[in-house]
Amino acid sequence: MNTLEQLKRLTTVVADTGDFKQLAQYAPQDATTNPSLILKAVQKPEYAPLLSKAVQANRGQPLPAQVDAVLVAFGLEILKVIPGRVSTEVDARLSFDTQASVLRARQIIQRYETAGIARERVLIKIASTWEGIQAARILQAEGIFCNLTLLFGFCQAIACADAKVTLISPFVGRIYDWYKKSAGTAWVEGDSAGANDPGVISVSAIWNYYKHFDIKTEVMGASFRNLGQILALAGCDLLTISPELLAELQSANLQLAPALTLSAAKQQSLAAVSFDEAAFRAALNADAMATEKLAEGIRVFAKDAAGLDLLIQQAS
Repeated sequence: MNTLEQLKRLTTVVADTGDFKQLAQYAPQDATTNPSLILKAVQKPEYAPLLSKAVQANRGQPLPAQVDAVLVAFGLEILKVIPGRVSTEVDARLSFDTQASVLRARQIIQRYETAGIARERVLIKIASTWEGIQAARILQAEGIFCNLTLLFGFCQAIACADAKVTLISPFVGRIYDWYKKSAGTAWVEGDSAGANDPGVISVSAIWNYYKHFDIKTEVMGASFRNLGQILALAGCDLLTISPELLAELQSANLQLAPALTLSAAKQQSLAAVSFDEAAFRAALNADAMATEKLAEGIRVFAKDAAGLDLLIQQAS
């Protein structure tokens, strides 16, 4: 049994891609997309007809509506391949606007439902800013399921749990990137690999806290740089993995054991914590890594969202 099949016995495997033609060979349960992945996919010749069709069907509509039409068009194709859920992201430029995020999420869900997709099969991705988390609180109360992304700090995870979001996506690889860059020449790769990887440590702490206190929000590790990070989180609720790393897992024959277990989480000595808005902002500000990576992530996604806008305008 290859390593990917072993991982599927411990964790729900999710494909992190907008390239739905790649999905079938890895048989993931769910799939995630983001503005960067969709922008990359729509520039491939094989997806030009899908982009054109979505744009033409929404000609005359405001640009945000045309963008949502393209995002949902990709989501609908992905849902033909996977048995589970697809994550579709709200425009990152709305990350600090609660009401605008809520409105955009409702519009995306309406498009899926109009196409005959039950809302249970869609996760709305929103950045884990304070405003984004409050938008998710509103949406969850309406029965719209949310995936809180760009999550780097423990305070973000706690606030998401308090908002009763369906799922969070802590970014393993980007945390790793920050610590490696910060250490500079003092970085020793072997000393910070596997269970000692700072991204793995962060996700493990969140998962253990959630399980210790019976928090229902699912944890989905994301943004992986290597197989070691993935294997060190075997047992996590879900892991969303790029096609490149899925291929490596499929071709590997490493013996895999659970790294995260419910029994170990229950045995930990942990204190319950909570964050109101002021405490959340103070805690996030005190965490240089989380502050910098959240801001950087929003900037990158916003830039790629603008790039998608431009492609759609050119196609219309």
